[in-house]
Amino acid sequence: MNIPNQIKIDALPRLPAVEIAALPAGELARLQQETDSALRKAKSAIARLDEALVLKYAERAKIARLEAERDFGIARFRDGHFTIVADLPKRVDWDQYDLASLVERIKEGGEDPRDYVDVTFKVSERKFASWPGHIRKAFEAARTVRPGAPCFKFVIDGEDA
Repeated sequence: MNIPNQIKIDALPRLPAVEIAALPAGELARLQQETDSALRKAKSAIARLDEALVLKYAERAKIARLEAERDFGIARFRDGHFTIVADLPKRVDWDQYDLASLVERIKEGGEDPRDYVDVTFKVSERKFASWPGHIRKAFEAARTVRPGAPCFKFVIDGEDA
């Protein structure tokens, strides 16, 4: 449904945020629904196109990488008047328990493990909240809480959020 005075989502990038903020809640809710829907459709289209590109070019990219004696990275090959640039990034995961053991061995050997590895410690908020008070208190000085990005959802009166 197109109502003549309604703002179309393709106009949003050109409008000042202050002008959009001045719109009534109903109009903002409609725009949010339309942009969410458009984003879902775009993501679905991207996923399907990516799937098709893999079907069409993955084998040729694999052959090009083999010829270049590489398992990962960029492969270039021709398809008609186009050069296809196919990137297969390398993703590396490290076993955290094995790394911790190696860090201890490096320390025992008298060397500084920071010369070899980057060490990052994380604590999940769920675990932190379940700790006894004296443990939480010991960790609080190392903890910084920052706000995330604000999010707003429109719920019509009488509906569940």
